[in-house]
Amino acid sequence: MRIRTTARLAAVAATAALALAACGSGSSSGGSSSGGAVNGAGKTLDVLVNVSSQYPEQQKQWFTDTAKKFKDQTGADLKFETFTSANDELTKIQTSVVSGQGPDVYSLGTTFTPTAYATGAFVTLSDDDWKKVGGKDRFNQSALGISGPDKDHLAGIPFVSRPFVMAYNKDLLKAAGIDKPATTWDGLLDQAKKLTDPSKGQYGMSVAYKDNFDPWKYVWAMSVQAGNPLVDGKTAKLDDPAVKKAYETYFGWVTKDKVVNPAAVGWSNSQALADFASGKSAYFLMTTSSSIPTLEKSAIKDSFDYALMPTVAPGETSSKSDQPAASILSGDNLVVADYSKNKDLAFAYVNLVTSKDEQLNYQKIFGDLPANADALASLSSAPHLAAITESAKQSKATPFTGAWGDIQLALLNVTVQSLPDLASGAVSDSALSQRIKDAQTKSQQSLDRAK
Repeated sequence: MRIRTTARLAAVAATAALALAACGSGSSSGGSSSGGAVNGAGKTLDVLVNVSSQYPEQQKQWFTDTAKKFKDQTGADLKFETFTSANDELTKIQTSVVSGQGPDVYSLGTTFTPTAYATGAFVTLSDDDWKKVGGKDRFNQSALGISGPDKDHLAGIPFVSRPFVMAYNKDLLKAAGIDKPATTWDGLLDQAKKLTDPSKGQYGMSVAYKDNFDPWKYVWAMSVQAGNPLVDGKTAKLDDPAVKKAYETYFGWVTKDKVVNPAAVGWSNSQALADFASGKSAYFLMTTSSSIPTLEKSAIKDSFDYALMPTVAPGETSSKSDQPAASILSGDNLVVADYSKNKDLAFAYVNLVTSKDEQLNYQKIFGDLPANADALASLSSAPHLAAITESAKQSKATPFTGAWGDIQLALLNVTVQSLPDLASGAVSDSALSQRIKDAQTKSQQSLDRAK
């Protein structure tokens, strides 16, 4: 076992670089050999996951059912902790890494995997570790695209895939004489205007402006589609015309264009989904297959489907890229804390929840696409999944840098700071420009620390 006397926590803190003393390395310790049963009698495994705002009761039941299965297999108890936002996610990583104690397994959004990797505090998987979770071949290989900086240094084990798409109401589009969803952001706005009739309480789009995760993804997509990658090597590129145009477009839907219900300024993703599910809007943007269970039981169960999000930047008529970004490479990865004294139990948990049967069960409950290759293949002809699987193929990874967590939060914070202005009906040019400059400064500082 390699011993590290110190490891740098690069770009995890939002305001300062942190350092920690740690020992251990990227291989399991204690317990079974590869492939053997794990005896965890008398032990408790602590797992951190994102709270499900859409399916809270179903998640509680899944916790109970999974804990029972894990107890039957290993004799160990399973304790779940939850986080509710990107800020909570980052804070939990910070505090646990610095203190050297906390959850044994983290279920992190893929965009936070680089931040976790940069700390040096999570297991970089050995061949033996991969065997304990069924081998690399168990997983959809594209899902490994943001598990580590290269194929030989992977920390994230794919759990679920969550490519972003937009849902649309086929009946509303047909009534407006629209044959199919637009493929450009400008075209989508044109359609949304035709589909908006406030006198009927009908709007072209459902958008979650107050969601803890969604807003920055619009800005990332539009900016990348315009040819601006946000991070170029060690340089942040947030203070760029493409970024400002993205925010203006996104904010303009509710302020200038009025194709979004004004109440959306206070909506989370689950509230925007509920609005769409009631038939009050034609499009529900930035959603995933996790919306399927809700929509299949809704008033529009026979009239919804999915399409790719627009892949042509605002103000453009064609893509500037041979591989347009339909979505971030999105989903959840499981990472194992290097400080954990229960690594073999941690891998036993990962092995359980990434098995084909358990992945299909999870998909049935929550809608997320399996990361298990066999489970995913078995769903190839399932209803509503055509556009979602295509989005997965056209997804692009966010930059693999330990600074990305801070950059993501800086992008989100521009929207958070603008919410009062959105509620008042306009975001001034000067206010938006200053907020973007502040985000640029914070992002560059984080990139500099990550060096």
